[in-house]
Amino acid sequence: MIIDKYILKQFTPVFFISVFMFILLLILIDLFLNLVHYLNYNAPFQEIIRATFLYIPKSFSYALPMSLIFAIAYTLGDLYAKNELTSIISSGVPFWRIGSPLIIIGAAASVFSFFFEDAVVVPTLKQKNELTRTLRHQPVDEKNSNIVIKSEGGNRIYSVDYYDITNTQLNGVSIIEREEDGKFASHTRAFSAHWDGAGWILNGGVIYEWDGDFLTSKPFTTPSPSPYTESPETFRRGALDPKDLRVRDVRVLIRDLKQSELPYLKVLADYHHRFSFSAVSFIVVVLSISMGGRFRKNIMLMSLLASLAISVIYYVMEMISMMMADFGILPPIMGAWLPVFLFTGAGFFLVRYSKT
Repeated sequence: MIIDKYILKQFTPVFFISVFMFILLLILIDLFLNLVHYLNYNAPFQEIIRATFLYIPKSFSYALPMSLIFAIAYTLGDLYAKNELTSIISSGVPFWRIGSPLIIIGAAASVFSFFFEDAVVVPTLKQKNELTRTLRHQPVDEKNSNIVIKSEGGNRIYSVDYYDITNTQLNGVSIIEREEDGKFASHTRAFSAHWDGAGWILNGGVIYEWDGDFLTSKPFTTPSPSPYTESPETFRRGALDPKDLRVRDVRVLIRDLKQSELPYLKVLADYHHRFSFSAVSFIVVVLSISMGGRFRKNIMLMSLLASLAISVIYYVMEMISMMMADFGILPPIMGAWLPVFLFTGAGFFLVRYSKT
């Protein structure tokens, strides 16, 4: 316990300083990327500051793994350079035992990262992106038009010109019903439809049905209760970005996409990525412990370069695996977790055979 306390005492100040420096660096990068646009449109100074503060949680989310790997590599490297690490190992304490409190910190940081990302980062980043688009006068990408939804096993198909999210109203509604064998049964059109809490009520509806060999039309009044019970969230899915949703909302979105028989692999991969991304803190702790005794000179510089290099390699591999999952080359869960398993295995391998 004395050794654990001593290592944590050396680690803590370096960690907090590095968190502050990485957050500051990320904020400045984001600010300078948008500064020209802010100035071109005479954005109010207080709104620029507000957008900057809203980016702090996301900056912390990115900075946490990099700060952990830098602080641990620097702390163990400094102990090794002063021969303190050698003395501890020579006294009979195994290297894995020296790093065990840091591994516990990495595991705790991963758990914290998941809940922090879900509860704080997602809503603040959404506000930040919306504010940035407003300050830069960027048009909002409307995704709640020209919506096609399948239900009832594909036997009912909705086509909606525009979904009014504010008033929960469908405009330009077309509903095609098919028999179990896939043959055409009816086609219902309506100017609009509103949600009454249990189903959609069509306004100004006309239904087209076969009458023998002829296709006839007649006015259509929605029966009570309405048979059209698809959730409003199902039609809203086109206006939603999974990155703006919390985990429980992404689960609902995936369920709606499956029920509507629409592509959902990309959203499912993003859902699994929410969990795998939080494991990054644990991964980098294991990797940084394996590097702890490898730098005896220029410890700060080498630790910084190593932390940045490992972070870049991990994020590039993660980006590639997620792209493969989006295109269906890898299953969504594998696309999200493959880099985690590879880097975790590499970390424990390096710790096992690290130079002590």
